[in-house]
Amino acid sequence: MRLDGKVAIVTGAGSGNGRGIAVGLAAAGAAVCAADIVLASAQETAAIIAANDGRALAVGVDVTDRASVESMTEAVLREFGRLDVLVNN
Repeated sequence: MRLDGKVAIVTGAGSGNGRGIAVGLAAAGAAVCAADIVLASAQETAAIIAANDGRALAVGVDVTDRASVESMTEAVLREFGRLDVLVNN
């Protein structure tokens, strides 16, 4: 399945299954927002994606805080102009 031109947010993307999902979506062609409560972990995932010629944005987010989630969404829309996939991990 190809996801060229699609944009995805993956929460919990800083490690484990979330990181695997984010990297997999990027490998399928999606631009990915790697979101995690620990920004440095999200940045590591984004770096892995970028090292494999993918497009990624790292965002620190607390999914229990509405304002934090809204800020993440706004950042994705600014960076990529759309949102197609949301993986709440």
